[in-house]
Amino acid sequence: MNTKPDEHIFAQAIEVANIPTLLMVLVQLTGELHWLEEPYLPKRQPGLGDNDTGGLAPEHQREVRESALEAILAWREGRPVALPEPDEDLIVRMLSASMAEPVPAEYGQFTAAQLGQVKFLDHEPVASPDDFSVLIIGAGVSGLCAAINLQMLGINFQVVERNSTVGGVWWENRYPGAGVDTPNHLYSYSFAPYDWEKYFCLRDELHGYLEHVCDSFEVRNSIRFETDVELIEYQPDQQKWCATLRLADGTVEEVEANVVISAAGIFNPPVFPNIEGLDEWEGEKWHTARWPNQADLTGKDVAIIGNGASCMQIGPEIQDEVNSLTIFQRSVHWAAPFEQFRKEVPDPLRFLLREVPLYRNWYRVRLGWTFNDRIHSALQKDPDWEHPDRSLNAQNDAHRAYFTDYVVKELGDEAADLLDRVLPTYPPFGKRMLMDNGWYRMLRNPKVRLVDERVARVDSGRLYADDGTEYDADVLVIATGFDVLNFITTYEAKGRSGVSLADQWEHDNAQAYLGTVVPNFPNFFTLYGPNLQPGHGGSLIFVVEMQVRYIMDMIQKMLDQNIGSVEIRQEVHDGYNQDVDQAHEQMVWTHPGMTSYYRNDRGRIVVNSPWRNVDFYEMTREANLSDYLIEPVSELVAD
Repeated sequence: MNTKPDEHIFAQAIEVANIPTLLMVLVQLTGELHWLEEPYLPKRQPGLGDNDTGGLAPEHQREVRESALEAILAWREGRPVALPEPDEDLIVRMLSASMAEPVPAEYGQFTAAQLGQVKFLDHEPVASPDDFSVLIIGAGVSGLCAAINLQMLGINFQVVERNSTVGGVWWENRYPGAGVDTPNHLYSYSFAPYDWEKYFCLRDELHGYLEHVCDSFEVRNSIRFETDVELIEYQPDQQKWCATLRLADGTVEEVEANVVISAAGIFNPPVFPNIEGLDEWEGEKWHTARWPNQADLTGKDVAIIGNGASCMQIGPEIQDEVNSLTIFQRSVHWAAPFEQFRKEVPDPLRFLLREVPLYRNWYRVRLGWTFNDRIHSALQKDPDWEHPDRSLNAQNDAHRAYFTDYVVKELGDEAADLLDRVLPTYPPFGKRMLMDNGWYRMLRNPKVRLVDERVARVDSGRLYADDGTEYDADVLVIATGFDVLNFITTYEAKGRSGVSLADQWEHDNAQAYLGTVVPNFPNFFTLYGPNLQPGHGGSLIFVVEMQVRYIMDMIQKMLDQNIGSVEIRQEVHDGYNQDVDQAHEQMVWTHPGMTSYYRNDRGRIVVNSPWRNVDFYEMTREANLSDYLIEPVSELVAD
């Protein structure tokens, strides 16, 4: 029998496809629910891997693959999908079967939205006056999302970006090994799938994706590059914002907008440690966020101050090219196994992901459950738990045992003496959970030296630790992160009363309703605002999409109802943030056993969200105007 050209590729793809995902495709294509029963039910696996075989016996894997190939080819020939839109109960049953664990019923509509069954970010153009406009500050991940959705609505907007192209943090950070620690099939826009080369992409591929999205949705011409926002100031009588911009040639320009969306991000500016003599260092020196394009570490003695996420990516990457690598460890981190580190997506599987949306969507949904809400319950304090110093509850303690075993195996006999120095004493997930890209194996390298002491001072080419030990280096790398707690740092914002947002937020104590709107700042929305980082893991991009959906709904209501100004009520804002703080008191990030950029000096969690994604989805489904102080379009503005 002659086969069509792509049938052979489909057959190859099915052979390497993920069994739990194929089962969901089979259910929808055929309508046969026996695929959700034994002997086809996947078995749960530990860790964060894809569970490609589902733990099924070989003969049952073969049956699934052969049936999936037959069903997909029939669909390609025109057979309709038997269950194009499963109801919410069936969706939950399917996801539960696919993940081999119970999924709560409330995830029905949330998952339906991820599968594209529920209208989410799919806008019809609205009637908008020619003089109504939106200013977006920043063209990173968040700013692009807002711009694309405003374009879908047909609303006038412009984006101001201080860099020469899009990408934000993924344009600025280009240190060796920079990449995502969330799988990029999840760490991407739901409305813009991509043909990914790797499961966890490095910086260049992700930045290429953002450039691709910008051009595919044709928003580049609406972005003013190499332009800084210096000040935005609300004009109550005009119900508009006035923004002071500084252009690349140094000239200043003022622009007005009805609405401002801040997408400036929080991973800027870089933070430098307060170390005596640091400015006098005579060798090469740079922050990880300002890595020189032509940097050459070959044969050099390199010292890194800080051992967080960027150092964990840099260290294993440069260990073989340097003469020596000295890492000054400020604190200890938990790190999870990274099964797909640098692993390429096989070409046939890339074909399947491109050609079969059902497979792509279910694969993404499974990643979302694995990396988002799955561990939320493990982060809750059990008041009766007998080991509160090391863990929060039995589930969290099981995570601790799993990660500990992993670290022991990775260190091996060569570095077993380092175990007490690299194993955290605080509960898992108390600080950002890192993905291990060879960190523990790197510590076996005789070139690498881990120093627990703080750097007390430096001179022209030498570092002195607190205990007096001296260390020589040719290159000094600063890996001490960013000024995360001060949320908006690249420009000044003055609200209705003239008070600056930095002062209102007491600089490191930011609060916003839904992490999005702030009293005294009408028509102003912050993307990736306070208490929105999914600290239990997962994709920030979907959180931003939920925010954008909420903002788009508000803008449509403003236009439909002739509203000139919306400002969150103080009592609504305060009640929400009381709920946030109260939820955090029961969670791992308020545990006293560690310090973290998640919380400020008052002990309040400022960065992380206490909510599950499904909770935030419900909170942001629609903008409730009763939560806001509403002003109609003023006669002055109308004239």
